[in-house]
Amino acid sequence: MTNLIVTPNQRQDTCPEVGRTEPLGPQTPTKLGSISIPNALCYKDGDCPAGEAVVAGNGIKTGHCLKDRGSIRGTCEILAWCPVEKRSKPKKPLLASAENFTVYIKNSIRFPRFKFSKMNVLATDNESYLKSCRYSTEHPYCPIFLLGDIVRWAGSDFQEMALEGGVIGIQIEWNCDLDKAPSECNPHYSFSRLDNKFAEKSISSGYNFRFAKYYQDARGVDYRTLIKAYGIRFDVMVNGKAGKFNIIPTIINIGSGLALMGAGAFFCDLVLLYLIKKSNFYRGKKYEEVKSSSRKSLSSPTLNGNQSPDQLDGL
Repeated sequence: MTNLIVTPNQRQDTCPEVGRTEPLGPQTPTKLGSISIPNALCYKDGDCPAGEAVVAGNGIKTGHCLKDRGSIRGTCEILAWCPVEKRSKPKKPLLASAENFTVYIKNSIRFPRFKFSKMNVLATDNESYLKSCRYSTEHPYCPIFLLGDIVRWAGSDFQEMALEGGVIGIQIEWNCDLDKAPSECNPHYSFSRLDNKFAEKSISSGYNFRFAKYYQDARGVDYRTLIKAYGIRFDVMVNGKAGKFNIIPTIINIGSGLALMGAGAFFCDLVLLYLIKKSNFYRGKKYEEVKSSSRKSLSSPTLNGNQSPDQLDGL
């Protein structure tokens, strides 16, 4: 919490929905009514139906239109915690020196498949380490951050953000190669502003919330102090990824790749042989036709010395 608006001593009563506005000049008196709550503006009692809630307001209309003397426009009377909260914004932060405050961000990561876990805190027995260290690139295992450094790393000015608050996202990345030493698995931080700081006078910029402290006086009447607090909210997001070499998935991936290459060659041949116009040309280059010729073999007689002269003449 870096700034606040306090509305003390509110009681259940009837009062104007919109309080008196600031004077427009030295000769101009304050007037009831403001365009900040259009549903509360009125010109006559009929504009304030009894029992109807004021849209974006603080209470229930009572049926009366309250006007200043000589004024045409007024504001509806309501039943609520009165007086209502002021609509003015703070001019300067109350806790301007909060940028020297520290933030302790404790985080751990666990990969159950590899039975590996690690924290972003240095494993040491020195009890004074966390009291004296501050996070930096030289000390990545010190989870103590200066608030001003976080805002600056997110690309903002602390004094500007402290005025109306803001939302900062803190991203912690763990990308671990578990084939290496555990000391190589380190957290990496990144910071970014999440609320819309670039839109001028945008209702979506900044961050605030309300809370009240309730009391009771000696007569038994309840009253409260309403506090609208502006502050800096942190959204911490953690992502982790780890891997380790294994021969079985490697063999499966290689086999799948080889099979895919074979299937690709088969489909390419299918297209070139049957689907294109010049398939005959491709078929002629891919296949070589071989023609076989049959030859008749003559039986040669065997010379064994028993042949007759006529048989020898025939040879």
